[in-house]
Amino acid sequence: MSSTSIGVFDIYDDSFLHLICPTATLHQLHTGLTWAEGPAYFPALRSLIFSDVPENRLLRYDECNGQTSTFRSPSQHSNGNTVDRQGRLITCEHQTRRVTRTEHDGTITILADRDKDGKRFNSPNDIVVKSDGSVWFTDPTYGIDSDYEGDKGESETQGNLVYCLENDIVHVVARDFEQPNGLAFSPDERRLYIVDTGRTHRPKDGPAHIRVFNVGEDGITLTGGEVFVECLTGFFDGFRFDSTGNIWTSAGNGVSCYDRNTGTLLGRIRVPEIVANVCFGGGVKRNILYICATTSLYSIRLAVNGCKTF
Repeated sequence: MSSTSIGVFDIYDDSFLHLICPTATLHQLHTGLTWAEGPAYFPALRSLIFSDVPENRLLRYDECNGQTSTFRSPSQHSNGNTVDRQGRLITCEHQTRRVTRTEHDGTITILADRDKDGKRFNSPNDIVVKSDGSVWFTDPTYGIDSDYEGDKGESETQGNLVYCLENDIVHVVARDFEQPNGLAFSPDERRLYIVDTGRTHRPKDGPAHIRVFNVGEDGITLTGGEVFVECLTGFFDGFRFDSTGNIWTSAGNGVSCYDRNTGTLLGRIRVPEIVANVCFGGGVKRNILYICATTSLYSIRLAVNGCKTF
């Protein structure tokens, strides 16, 4: 696949030029991490919360002064984070195998730590909150495979599943994944996109793609599940939508942007480390893309806005 390079961008389709500023700089905001993950942006605080999973800590980057500090340590080997419609932090914890909410007063509420049969989750990984308040999360085995990202343990569930927590009831919404990972709703919430990183456990022929599901009228039932796009460089992991519906996703040593309808690769941002996750920030404009990449947190300003999620 041919491309043209401008600055840190690789352009595969001319439409990508409308989404970027060719002279934009990739900034390294913080380094010294082990595995940066799970960025979640709080516009009222002008801050980004993100995880350093193996080091068992949550960190906070302040847009106003450029400083990064410890937000929570220990963090129970937290991984994915998001913000609910009331502006509260929602976190996937590997070590405790649960999903929690940090209240406005700082107390922590357990949202779910077991399925409807009383079995503990594997290690909740990535998470999103829908506009109706339901909480959707993936549950691969990365946090129980070894002591590196959590505590080594045995799986109690019947597979590596995708869940929806609605009105305190845990629903299984997808079963046929090897290692479900990043997930996000389309801007209109009619579709749910989910990454499968099964190739980490089956290197020769395991899945490394994004699948797309239709969301039923009940707001929970998923149908479809066809492959939306295969990863050509490394693995997909965390991803976000911009306001026009394009996907910005981690993909090896960079961030790839795909057309919302066709799955066509529009362009890439080259990053000097393996990228795990991304998130839009930058106050009300939401035009700064934050990039969690192995040992560092990066940012770059775009010509498109992130999808507003609350």
